[in-house]
Amino acid sequence: MAKQILIRPVITEKSTKLTDKRNTYVFVVNKDSNKIEIKSAVEAMFNVTVDRVRTAVMPGKPKSRSTKTAIVRGTKSSYKKAMVTLTQGETIDLLGGTNEE
Repeated sequence: MAKQILIRPVITEKSTKLTDKRNTYVFVVNKDSNKIEIKSAVEAMFNVTVDRVRTAVMPGKPKSRSTKTAIVRGTKSSYKKAMVTLTQGETIDLLGGTNEE
């Protein structure tokens, strides 16, 4: 069930700074999910304790591309983003890195 709620992590410069400074991780989630479901999904999937969940629905953006014969116009779909703050001292390894020395 947790995999149906959490779609993928968002790994950008801004989300990496949030992770480093505020222990906050960003995920793209199912649009129908609420904060309680997101909290339980993160806790079950990563075995951590969630302190706070904030959500935002990101609007779709118009996109266009041109080919030799026509200009194709459309919109990207909107999506829901969740910023999950963990309790002090807990982390999630999103990249799955190994400790190579």
